[in-house]
Amino acid sequence: MNDGTALRLSGLRLGVVALLSTALWTTSFAEPTKPPLKPLDVFDLQWASDPQVSPDGRSIAYVRMNFDIKTDRPRGVIWLVGADGKHPRPLSGAATSNAPRWSPDGTRLAYLGAAADGSAQLFIYWMESGATAAISNFTESPEGLAWSPDGRWLGFTMAVPAERKPLKVELPEAPKNAKWADPPKLIDRMVFRADGAGYLPNVFSQLFIIAADGGAARQLTQGDFDTHGTPAFTVDGKSVLITANRRADADYEPLDSEIYRVDLKDSSIHTLTDRRGPDRNPVASPDGKHIAYLGFDDKRLGYQATQLYVMDSDGTHSHSITPTLDRDVTAPHWTGDSRQLIFQYDDRGSIKLAAIDLGGKIRVLADDLGGNDVSRPYSGGSFSIAAAVKGASPRFAYTRAAALAPAALATGTSMSDIVTLTALSDTLLSQRSLGAVEEISFESSVDRRRIQGWIVKPPDFDPSRKYPLLLEIHGGPFASYGPSFAAEIQLYAAAGYVVLYLNPRGSTGYGEEFADLIHHDYPDNDYGDLMSGVDAVLGRGYIDGERLFVTGGSGGGVLTAWIVGHTDRFRAAVVVKPVINWASFVLTADMTNYFYRYWFDAFPWDDEQSYWKRSPLAYVGQVHTPTMLMTGEADYRTPSSEAEQFYQALKLRRIDTALVRVPNASHDISARPSLLIDKVAYVLAWFKAHDAKSQ
Repeated sequence: MNDGTALRLSGLRLGVVALLSTALWTTSFAEPTKPPLKPLDVFDLQWASDPQVSPDGRSIAYVRMNFDIKTDRPRGVIWLVGADGKHPRPLSGAATSNAPRWSPDGTRLAYLGAAADGSAQLFIYWMESGATAAISNFTESPEGLAWSPDGRWLGFTMAVPAERKPLKVELPEAPKNAKWADPPKLIDRMVFRADGAGYLPNVFSQLFIIAADGGAARQLTQGDFDTHGTPAFTVDGKSVLITANRRADADYEPLDSEIYRVDLKDSSIHTLTDRRGPDRNPVASPDGKHIAYLGFDDKRLGYQATQLYVMDSDGTHSHSITPTLDRDVTAPHWTGDSRQLIFQYDDRGSIKLAAIDLGGKIRVLADDLGGNDVSRPYSGGSFSIAAAVKGASPRFAYTRAAALAPAALATGTSMSDIVTLTALSDTLLSQRSLGAVEEISFESSVDRRRIQGWIVKPPDFDPSRKYPLLLEIHGGPFASYGPSFAAEIQLYAAAGYVVLYLNPRGSTGYGEEFADLIHHDYPDNDYGDLMSGVDAVLGRGYIDGERLFVTGGSGGGVLTAWIVGHTDRFRAAVVVKPVINWASFVLTADMTNYFYRYWFDAFPWDDEQSYWKRSPLAYVGQVHTPTMLMTGEADYRTPSSEAEQFYQALKLRRIDTALVRVPNASHDISARPSLLIDKVAYVLAWFKAHDAKSQ
């Protein structure tokens, strides 16, 4: 990009943001007592992430997150606080830090931090002295930290060059002082690029250990396979449990991972599970008798609920202890007495923390986890427990979701004694008027199923007035929204829109049957759910039926493009990072080996009609709605060519359209805070240009 182009783009951004900060924020509603959320307020948001309770339950380490206005990136720093909320303090050492993990005796904290040269390294913090030291000097980034039971070792994974050699090609050397083109790059793997990572180097993630007082790291696994997730030591400290897909045809069976035991003595690998489907996230019980893990029997469905399994330490007597839960189980932790596990699961827009005994009896401990996605109201959060404390009620800490604030740090031992320890964004949000969040439930016109959603109203909402409605659709499609703070949604409400977001069929947290209503049938009847939601809000009397707008990203982009091909009721639409043509998507996305097998019955060339009839491009001839397309130029999940097809088709038909290409952005267009602001600005500018009251 030349300097002139950069200057023009910079001017455009400033102009649009200035527009948002004036007219768009004041023309649609009365002046609130406090000003509404403003675009640049995004940089003042802070939230809690990855809380870790000390073994004795007295202290909590967590990552304090914010958006750095200078680097335009999320930034995290580890903080410590007492379980009683006293003595909060940042960890000294690296300027950025994450992944805090307590030693078994609670005297040290291992974490990942940025070294002086910017590389990610392993650090140790000593609680008594407050001293910090780096114990590594890696050229690659370590991931997935785990302590050995005796506190002598740390396990982790790290990228290692592949053992197999690609095709050898003899290329002539360029003459001295000649400037030849860069040589071609040979690709021979099915999965050769990944969204957010770009084109992948020829490496595999392997298991390592390193002494907790530093020294050379030792590689324990070898071969052309990836070690996934966080490793876990066995109780005797002699082995490490890992998850890997070691099949020779792993690229063709991407979900078929197993759990292995790797012995430290000789690096030998022993298989503990063996079935068709993912087995992952192993955790050894404190008494050494059992291993808990996650997985399911693969039926090749678009959505399959992850269950919690327990097996003997040698891999025998494996069985699910959540066969009737019908929800995705994540993050199992054993309690100190080995009699129960603590885990989290999505349920109807919220995330619950629950305890389960080995007989399958479940007790809910908290029902408001989440808040870690400050952009849109996706479910997501994390927790930990004081593993060394024996008894039925260990202390837990978690990220607590709220409708009007990003994630806070909370702790307790049961639902009755939970306390919130932080209010990191209170200084900002106490000075802003936010849109109230209200739950809505209605019957779908498709089959009378109850559909859940939420309405966010403009600040100083007046029910006697008529407001424009903005339908915002979540991606996935196997994902869910909930009643948690979302900057994008609040900025839309601040601009004077009533915002509606829903969990139509296909959403998770409502059971496997509800999610798989769209199996090999997406999009289709989920469209009916969305339109029923719009009708339900119209029935409340405060929506101007001539001022309806719709947007959504990824799976929500698919549905937005589908909507404008099936109805003219919306004045304008913004389709963000969509799939437009399923055949081209399956053959260009970064997960080709997954999408063709789980979202369709056959290859696109063997079943052209199934792909075509579910493609929004098939209905572009029926579109009359002014439609903007938005895509990241480095999006490898739904490549830019998808949005471009719809844009060019609309141009050929002379339909009012525009294409917004976001430089260097991956599928997560809003990953950088300035781009979150830009996305909202373009959406609102497009809607304002086509609003009935702007004509």
